[in-house]
Amino acid sequence: MPLAPAGLLLAALAAAPPLVDAGAALPGAVLDLRYAGPRNPAGRPLYPAARCLLLGPVADRLARASAALAARGLRLVIWDCYRPLSVQRELWSLRPDRRYVADPARGSNHNRGAAVDVSLADAGGAPLPMPTDHDAFEVRARPGAADGLSPVQLANRATLRAAMEEAGFAQNRGEWWHYDAPEARGAPLLDLPLDGAHSR
Repeated sequence: MPLAPAGLLLAALAAAPPLVDAGAALPGAVLDLRYAGPRNPAGRPLYPAARCLLLGPVADRLARASAALAARGLRLVIWDCYRPLSVQRELWSLRPDRRYVADPARGSNHNRGAAVDVSLADAGGAPLPMPTDHDAFEVRARPGAADGLSPVQLANRATLRAAMEEAGFAQNRGEWWHYDAPEARGAPLLDLPLDGAHSR
């Protein structure tokens, strides 16, 4: 007998890898989850809760990066973590351009709980000058961009990259703020809710 929709959801939850609340485990981090508010391409909240959920080993990597930055008097700003595939489809409908948004047919590592969008803040939590804001669809968003950027912006970008790469993340080729973890390889695309389902 085919499973009812509720049964299908329960089966999907049982098969999915657990996601951990990385934000709760990083007391020094600044949680500025853009898709939980209006400061994103949709102009409205796309998430029902401001939570940074990640695969366990990815959360551990993020904690190491955060600790390395804290030792320098800096704080990690978290803009995005796990992103449900349904939200990925919505972002694609707004900007169907593979240069800036992953095609949901293939998915993003955000949909696997294995990517983060991050920036930097000072010890008091004030954002530091960076090349662009989050989700900036422009040339300056590229990790190697230099034209029009100040020495301070370039130095802050380099500091962030060093901490993230030391923790085992790889920088996305098109966005200075996006980092992928090696745990993305083989991880399934997920469309689990952000309001607490299948997380610990």
